[in-house]
Amino acid sequence: MRKYCAALVLLLLASLAGSFLQAKDKGNVGRLLTGKVVNHADQPVTDAVVYLTDTHTKAIKTYITGPDGVFRFPGLSMNVDYEVSGQYKGHKSDTKTVSQFDNRQQVSITLRIDTD
Repeated sequence: MRKYCAALVLLLLASLAGSFLQAKDKGNVGRLLTGKVVNHADQPVTDAVVYLTDTHTKAIKTYITGPDGVFRFPGLSMNVDYEVSGQYKGHKSDTKTVSQFDNRQQVSITLRIDTD
C-alpha cells in the first residue's frame, strides 16, 4: 500500500509540473505586431525599412517591406513598450508606440511616409 501511495504522489506531482509548464508556455507566446507602410495616397511603399525599438533594452529590430508594404514582428514581449517607425529614401513616418498596457495579442499599425 505504501508503494502505491508513493507512486500516486509522484504521478500527481508530475501531472502538476506538466500543467504548470504548459500554462507558462502559453503565457510566453508573445505579441504579434503587423502593419503596413503607405504613402500619402494610401499606396503601399516597397522597400521601406521599419524600425522596432524595445524601449527597455533599446534593442532595434528591422524589417524591409515587400511590394505589399506589409511588415511583421512576431513573438514580442507583452511586458515591454515598443516604438515603431518607418523610413524610405530619407523620408520618415511618425513614431508610434505599442504599450505594455495594451493587452491585445495582435496589434496592427499603419505607418504613413510622405514619399513626394
